[in-house]
This record gives sequence, structure tokens and C-alpha cells, in this order.
Amino acid sequence: MVSFPKYDSYKDSGVEWLGDIPSHWEVIKNKYLGTIVNGSTPSSSIPRYWDGDIVWITPNDLGKLNSTYIYDSERKITNDGLKSCGTHITPINSIIISSRAPIGHLAITKVPSCINQGCKIIVPNLSKIDPRFTYYFLLTFNLYIKSLGKGTTFCELSSYDLKSLKVLNPPIQEQQKIAKFLDEKTAEIDEAISYKQRLIELLQEQKAILINQAVTKGLNPNVPMRYSGIEWLGDIPEHWEVKRAKYLLKEIDERSQTGKEELLSVSHLTGVTPRSEKNVTMFMAEDYTGSKTCQKDDLVINIMWAWMGALGVSDRTGIISSSYAVFRQYNSKAFDSWYLENLLRSTAYIAQYNKLSTGLRASRLRLYSDVFLRLPLKIPPRKEQEKIKVVVTEKLKNIDRIINQIQQQIEKLKELKQILISNAVTGKIKVL
Repeated sequence: MVSFPKYDSYKDSGVEWLGDIPSHWEVIKNKYLGTIVNGSTPSSSIPRYWDGDIVWITPNDLGKLNSTYIYDSERKITNDGLKSCGTHITPINSIIISSRAPIGHLAITKVPSCINQGCKIIVPNLSKIDPRFTYYFLLTFNLYIKSLGKGTTFCELSSYDLKSLKVLNPPIQEQQKIAKFLDEKTAEIDEAISYKQRLIELLQEQKAILINQAVTKGLNPNVPMRYSGIEWLGDIPEHWEVKRAKYLLKEIDERSQTGKEELLSVSHLTGVTPRSEKNVTMFMAEDYTGSKTCQKDDLVINIMWAWMGALGVSDRTGIISSSYAVFRQYNSKAFDSWYLENLLRSTAYIAQYNKLSTGLRASRLRLYSDVFLRLPLKIPPRKEQEKIKVVVTEKLKNIDRIINQIQQQIEKLKELKQILISNAVTGKIKVL
């Protein structure tokens, strides 16, 4: 940032959160940049169809963009679907801002679009502004824009507040130069971020392969192997056993006497975790007395999402959903908890859950307990299970250390991008 020159002179903008600005720049109200209008939800009561496909944009769509510069949706409104989109179609190069939750998400239309009523649109005066400059400016002060939301039932950014918002208006030629500069530099930063995110994905895949190989084949690639007798299990180390789950696990249905145990959730990403650590918005009961529970080292399966690998071995006592199945080992020495969880989340087992789960459609598939208990389980000697856990978890720590380093680099790149945009659109640096 220090390599960029400054402007020759600055003045007080008169706006606390803008600070000093180049002397020849103007501060104006947002309403003077163009026409600000409300989005309009398509109405089936108006007997008019637009010709051709029309992009339909909602606040949620903008939120998913994660501050993407240009919006080019694949979601369309066709003659067979919704009818009129209000009184107008938003033209290209218009700035869309979500005015209801999530407030402040932005995009620029690349194609003629219909905009949901939860958004507001700045149709720019192109002789006065470059919409890309205004986009970057509004992006910089996104948190301030969010703070303008008001309302009791839900927060909304009013047209008055959006129109009254103070914005910077450099000469149009400078706006174009700044916008071009930011397009190029942010694209370079985004490309670097994308590359590092791909590295993280590859490392996550490496972790999954490492775990999968260890829990299904062991640590020694040269150990003698034998056919398991089951096609989908394939070969196993010759000293391992194979037994059906019903001889090793029993289903448990225990209930809370007090309702005071910790609430737990089960997912395909995190296994069994406290609900307090997850962003859960579902209804919370006033009293959990009589609710289903699990104990430490119990296997808990979300039977509706088992086909995605939603299961885990709990590391604590807690209250769980009644739609979960709980299994406990007959002999606690048979399985190490880490090994059992990762074996049952390995590729071959998840493929079987997919095959054996039943239901009318994917979102309603269930893996019932009697079906699960018929599955064969690979059983290494207990000491070998523990060694697998120690060796693999140590390797995972090293991979996680690299992932954390890359994630920190990504955060620094994102911070650099924000600083670069902020300094350019407020004149703290001069773009040549």
C-alpha cells in the first residue's frame, strides 16, 4: 500500500466516517447518483407475461454471492412460471442492494433483471457515475449500511436512508480509472484466494483418503491380505476379523430423568457435537425430561442422514433427537471409539448406507436399526486400532497445521483486498 502515491491536497469531507478526501472530490447524497427504486415481487394477478427469460434476484441470492462483482444468475422466470415483475425491468449496470436481511449485500446487473421487493435498486446516471466505482464504495461501507436497518418485526433499509446516504463523487474519468484498477487488482487477489482454497480442498481430500485407508486396510501396506468373504468389503489384513454389527452392538433406548443433560446433534461433517456449537434455529423444548439420551462411547446414528455419513461416537452424555438410533458395545474392549466412528464413516460403509436406506425420495431415506445391525464390521485387534488412531491423528495434525497456515494467508488476502478497495474509493491512494 505504501507504494501508491497520494493526491496533492486533501480536505475534510464533513462526514466523520469518510475522513479527509481529495480536494477536488465531491460529497453528495446517494439519490443524486441516479434513480433509486424498490424491487417488486412478481404478481400472478397481473395478466401479463414478459417475453423470454428474465433473471429473478432475491436478497438470499445476493447473500450467496459473497460480494461478487457481477451478478449473472441462472435462475430464470419463464412464460410458464411467474407473471409480471412489477412496472419495470431493471436495466443492466444497475446496482442492487439487499434492503432486508441480509442487509447490504450488493451486485451489479449484467443482464436485464427482475428484483425482489427485499432489494432496492440504484439505476445510475451513467454520465455522472461509473456503477463499478459506486459498487466498490458501498462495499467498503457495508457495515455502516447494515447499521441503518430499522424495524420491529424485521430490519429494513428504508428508501429515505439509502437516498440520504453520503457518498463520494470524483470526476467520472477518475471513477472509471479507479474501477478499472480495482477490477484488475481484486481479480488477482481473488485468483490467489481461489488457488489457496483449492489447496485446502485437496488437503481435506488427502485427510479423508488417509483415514479411509488406515481404518479399512491398516497401517502396513505389506501385511498379508485375505478375502473378507463379502464383495463390498474386499480384502482385509489376514489377522483381522469380520463380524456382523448385531454381535458387537446393541440398540439402546434410554431416557433422561431430569432433562438437564447437554443437547447434542449429529451431522455428516462433525459427528456428535453439542448443539450449542452449531447454528441451530429449530424449536427448543421447555422441558427435556423423558428425552432420548446417549452415554459416552455410544454410537449415535442420524437415521435420516446416515446415507451422508451422519453418525459418530459420542464423547459425552447428552440428550439427542428421538429420530436418532443409539448403539452400545456389548464388550467395551472390542472397538476403540475413534476407530469405530471412522470405520463407519469410510467410503465403503457410506456407499452401503446409500444402498440400504429406504424411502420415497432422497430427503426421506432412512437407515433402520435392524438393517444397520446386519452390516459386517472389520475388527482389527484392539491394540492395532489404538495404534491406527495415534499414527493417523498425528498425521492429521500436520495436515491441519498446513491448512490453518493457508487459511491465515487467505484471511490476509481478504484483508488486503478490503484495504485496497477502501483506500482507492476514498482517495487515500491515487490510482495512476
